[in-house]
Amino acid sequence: MADQVAAMCEQLIKAVNVMMDAATSQIYRLEALKFCEEFKETSSFCVPCGLQLADKAQPAVVRHFGLQILEHVIKFRWNNMQQDEKVQLKECAMQLLSTGTRSILEEESHIKDVLSRITVEMIKREWPQHWPDMLKEMEALTSQGEAQTELVMLILLRLAEDVITFQTLPTQRRRDIQQTLTQNMESIFSFMMAILHVNVEDYRKLKGSPGHELQARAHCRVAVATLNTLAGYIDWVSLVYITSGNCQLLEMLCLLLSEPELQLEAAECLLIRYQSEDSYCSDILRTSYQTSLENGRLEDRKPFMLLFDDVAVHYILSAAQSADGLAVCKKSSDPQAVEVVERRYVFLKRLCQVLCALGGQLCSLVGSDVEVKVPANLSKYMEALLAFTTHSSQFLKSSTQATWGCLFRHEIMSKDEVVVEMTIKYLRASMTNLVKTGFPSRDDSPSCEYSRVDFDSDEDFNSFFNSFRAQQGEVVRSACRIVPLEAFRIAAEWLQYQITSPIDTGNTTSKTAEGLCSLLSPSVVQWDAMTVFMECMVAQIFKNLEEEKLPIDQSMELMQAVLNYDTKDPLILSCVLTNVSALFPFAIRRQQFLPQILNKLFNAITFEVLQGKKAPRTRAVKNVRRHACSSIIKICRDYPQFILPCFDMFYNHVKKLFSGDISLTHMEKCALMEALVLISNQFKDFAKQKAFLDELMASVVVDWTSDEMRHVLMNPAVFLSFIGADQVVTEQNQEADTAGLNRARLSFCLCAMLGVVKRARWPSDLEEAKAGGFVVGYTPSGAPIYRNPCTAQFLLLLPNLLALIRTHNSLFMPENMARLSETFSRAHEVMDAEKNVVLVIRLFVRQLVLSCPQEYYDSLLCPLLGPLFTYMMQRLNVRWQVIIQRTSVNGEDEEEALCHESQVTQEIFEEQLVCLLTREVLDLLSVSCISRKVPEPVANKEEMEEDDMMMDSAQTASTQPTEELTELGKMPNEIREYLHVPVDALLHLTVVEGHHKLSPHCFHGLLDSSAAGSTHMLFLLLSTNPKKDQNQSIYFRLRYLISDSLHQVTTEDVVGGNLLPEAVTWFFTSVLRGLQVHGQHEVCNSTLSHLAMLIYENLRPRYMELRTVMTQIPNINVEALDQYDHRLMDPNGQKAGDKKRKDQFKKLIAGTVGKALCQQFRKEVHIRNLPSLFKKLKPVKDVQNSEELGLAALFAPENNTL
Repeated sequence: MADQVAAMCEQLIKAVNVMMDAATSQIYRLEALKFCEEFKETSSFCVPCGLQLADKAQPAVVRHFGLQILEHVIKFRWNNMQQDEKVQLKECAMQLLSTGTRSILEEESHIKDVLSRITVEMIKREWPQHWPDMLKEMEALTSQGEAQTELVMLILLRLAEDVITFQTLPTQRRRDIQQTLTQNMESIFSFMMAILHVNVEDYRKLKGSPGHELQARAHCRVAVATLNTLAGYIDWVSLVYITSGNCQLLEMLCLLLSEPELQLEAAECLLIRYQSEDSYCSDILRTSYQTSLENGRLEDRKPFMLLFDDVAVHYILSAAQSADGLAVCKKSSDPQAVEVVERRYVFLKRLCQVLCALGGQLCSLVGSDVEVKVPANLSKYMEALLAFTTHSSQFLKSSTQATWGCLFRHEIMSKDEVVVEMTIKYLRASMTNLVKTGFPSRDDSPSCEYSRVDFDSDEDFNSFFNSFRAQQGEVVRSACRIVPLEAFRIAAEWLQYQITSPIDTGNTTSKTAEGLCSLLSPSVVQWDAMTVFMECMVAQIFKNLEEEKLPIDQSMELMQAVLNYDTKDPLILSCVLTNVSALFPFAIRRQQFLPQILNKLFNAITFEVLQGKKAPRTRAVKNVRRHACSSIIKICRDYPQFILPCFDMFYNHVKKLFSGDISLTHMEKCALMEALVLISNQFKDFAKQKAFLDELMASVVVDWTSDEMRHVLMNPAVFLSFIGADQVVTEQNQEADTAGLNRARLSFCLCAMLGVVKRARWPSDLEEAKAGGFVVGYTPSGAPIYRNPCTAQFLLLLPNLLALIRTHNSLFMPENMARLSETFSRAHEVMDAEKNVVLVIRLFVRQLVLSCPQEYYDSLLCPLLGPLFTYMMQRLNVRWQVIIQRTSVNGEDEEEALCHESQVTQEIFEEQLVCLLTREVLDLLSVSCISRKVPEPVANKEEMEEDDMMMDSAQTASTQPTEELTELGKMPNEIREYLHVPVDALLHLTVVEGHHKLSPHCFHGLLDSSAAGSTHMLFLLLSTNPKKDQNQSIYFRLRYLISDSLHQVTTEDVVGGNLLPEAVTWFFTSVLRGLQVHGQHEVCNSTLSHLAMLIYENLRPRYMELRTVMTQIPNINVEALDQYDHRLMDPNGQKAGDKKRKDQFKKLIAGTVGKALCQQFRKEVHIRNLPSLFKKLKPVKDVQNSEELGLAALFAPENNTL
């Protein structure tokens, strides 16, 4: 046998070398792999060969393969091995741990890993029942040296991961091992703490001693492994073990923050536990019944306040204050440059997270019932947090924002003197943090070096910084609530500094005009940051200061300085305009500034870099003009009463602009018209406002209602010619482009119509509306009927507007698409900007359904919704068929198609679009028929009985929204037929066809929508049945019943069981087929399993065919199915609870659940259960034969104790 083993080992070594040789051809590599795999599966020499190959004299790659063989034997052959074989293999594995490895610094990490896996696989199968001394044997191993100690730590860590984190064991085995671990946790923690303490002390003694460097590194390696193992336990063990010995573990972890080789692992240990507790804090339920539970958990977390003690805070503060220089070192190639040391930088990130989690603990404990006071050395903690906020890394800065916001919003902490003082420092730091610097591609800031580590490109950084600035703006607003006047002074100083500073274009000047700034110029980024700060400050100062304390005079000095500031740089001017808008609330207290403000904005509307020269406007110039228009609209929207005295001046200036030689775009003209309409709403006189609107819109009405325009809008061919879509655009004819002018005419008319209709309003006050002539009557219920001053104009414009819509829809017809020239051949493709607003159904029809008066349902909604749903059904059906066919191609064609990235991107977009549109159609169907109402909460929870408060499940159920039929849903059957037509195909698309190749996210979203839609249709059917008393509750529970056939028949058919058996069978089979395709996804599995159970339980009594379908499920337990049917069919039988029934049914249909492709060919690992150690038998007591309980005597007539 020894010769056979040796020969086989020789062949295996050759095969391994062939596989690992880079020069080996693919054919030989596959042959070698096949040989090795067949050996592991079939050979009887696996154990002796594995042990021989694992000898430490072999190369590492051979040793690793030998250990893999042993692992394979344990995982897949253990159940078939004899007991003596198991014992022998276990002893050999322990011998490998003891003497089968090299020294801790020489041994390869993958060898250590596989050794730990082998041991853990045996532990999972034998411990504690058949290996009760495992922990003692592991402890004994640690006395043999550092290498064995490290292996023991790796074993304990992997055991915790498999049992607790990943839960890769059967339930009973996992429970046995977890309970045994818990029972021995005190000794396990003491053991790990002792190992950590000894090795840390030895490392500190030896690390500076000459000649002991290797021994020091060995102790350091053991300490690192121990910390990593502790991290695997800290997350889930009881706080008792973490806080034992006066929080010895936490204290040691804080001390290790000063050790460069151990600080990262120590910080991660702290972070894991603090994040666990902090996440609990955010999820605490605020019910009266749970107050005691909450206080208990908060009380347990008080020991974590140890980190606010002087020693702990000292180490944290020292590490934080040295953070800026800790993570960088000099480059060897360039002594003047620095580079980031990744391990140190990761430590800073972890330490920052620890600080933030500690702040979350502080905010949850201070002010709670556990009576935790504000720490005496809070200032040191805040200094440490500020050190990370002022760090050069933009990522570290952003990581502290949530904690600052929590502190500033805290009812007690925000009033503490330390926090108030630190708030001012934070605002000062924000002056730097709001500046957009640190792009990875640049070297103009210390942040750039860190950004090259954190971000892959400038685009990634830009996206991050936009989010960071938004988050920071929210925190700045919170800070301004605490110190509003100090915030104003900071903003004022910053603005004055920017005004008096010369413009610095930097090295990146504008590409369109010489001497102008670019977006990255120093002056622009400073102005931009200051503008953000100013907006945040002004928004809060009016909310947190009384009128008499407002700094009106100082703000008007700022406003005057801004108005006097003159610049020809469009990027700077845009920031100036933002400051004008931000300071405008102060100006309403000083009306004499209004003409200057309006003049500044009007000048910006006509801004040009080079006056008098006809040159294409740059994007920056267009943005300035657009910005000015938006500022005017905002002022007129928010302060129309203040602008009203200047209306004549405003109107005359607009007329002058419209009639002058200054070129205004149609957008700018429409913006000014919107501003005028907003001011005119303050007339509060219908006749006066109507006359003004008639004058304002006169030219638009004449142009839009002309015969020429009507002819253009009615005929698709003429329309295409009018806008130039049938003409090829060249450089020669581009200047004399009459079609461009025509397009501008159309655009201006449409924008003007939209602006007037959107802005014209009647007074919100009923008395003012009546006095102004806006009220023309009352509804039968007494609600006033208003008239809009722009109604008459809109009715004149509406016919041609509808004609344009009809013509626009007809442009997609083949004959009209053929008329497009080469220049406009892609005009019908969806632009990137339009991809975000493709769901036009939601924008119009949904709002129409919600707003339409009931008396117009019959004449408007029903004739509209029926054809709309039918058309959308047909359109979606075609698109889903295309998607299904495209995703069903064979592998070769699919691989060829994937070569074209643009094509793949387009296909993904089309699929997502169809998916979203299908959801929207179903959502519209739901809104049309069902309204959801949320019950009002209990007024005073303190008045509730204690028993009622304990019934949390009942309270939860009572707060769930209820569904009711809308008035449209209650209409007679002949009207609802408009809604019934498309439901069959829509649900068929979403449940059966549309999901076969979709992602789980898309599938689950569609499933939710279709389920809701079908529920509503069932309600519609039930609502017309006079015999619904006993069945309404049944069908109310069918929330996920999606039947394509139910809507085609009357309610009597449903209740009476007259549905065709083929229809019921087809639908039930379709749901099971959905489980086969998508059952590997947990969310889809849960929804579809519940749906299948509801179908079976409610239709099985009437349709025997459903049982026939169930018997065809692979590997179904027929006996269990008989028991389930018996309980279901027996009217007098005791019904099991919902959860138990769901579990039973899921076991019955488990054979239908499909597996993901990555799981289909994976070999199953089977771990047998061992006799349970913790199962307690309940004692059976015969009450009748037991001794007297005293009940008879208690209620005897002669007993007077009651």
